[in-house]
Amino acid sequence: MIIKSADFFISSSRADQCPQDPKCPEYAFIGRSNVGKSSLINMLTGRKALAMTSATPGKTMLINHFLINKAWFLVDLPGYGYAKRGKKDVEKLRNLIEHYVLDRKQLTSLFVLIDSRLPPQQIDLEFIEWLGEEGIPFAIVFTKADKNKRNDLKKNIDVFLDTLRRQWEELPPHFVTSSEKGEGREEVLSYIDSINHELDQ
Repeated sequence: MIIKSADFFISSSRADQCPQDPKCPEYAFIGRSNVGKSSLINMLTGRKALAMTSATPGKTMLINHFLINKAWFLVDLPGYGYAKRGKKDVEKLRNLIEHYVLDRKQLTSLFVLIDSRLPPQQIDLEFIEWLGEEGIPFAIVFTKADKNKRNDLKKNIDVFLDTLRRQWEELPPHFVTSSEKGEGREEVLSYIDSINHELDQ
């Protein structure tokens, strides 16, 4: 897929404020705070500052829509699991994510970002399990692949996938990415492109 245009469209503080075009599929990206989500979105779209990276993890509390090729939305969801949030903000964020993921009919696929440098994190595993229980279509994106030695990278990914296999008969699609080196860009975009073609048929 060639990205010809990528434009900021709207920020929404609630899921029911998101764009209402039923014909425009949405591919949403979510992950723990500081997982490299903004950098990944910028890499995928080829725009250095389309999604703003924050020096303060967990700062964003909005759903950001970006219109890609005037045909589909890339959606930047707030990061979850930031320990320094207050109880009120944690509840607000949980409701925001739940309402978008469960109620958003335009959501075509959710990309769950996982930091490839770390062992499996309970919060990520619980979130993925919840997606499975709710029947939400999703893929896994391992980020920051360039921050690890190749052997360590493979080991971490294998451990994560093996952990999932304890409860999943069939694993969701997964991609390995590096925002700095552009690794995984073609694979992720081709995956989105293939889904878009299926929707057009």
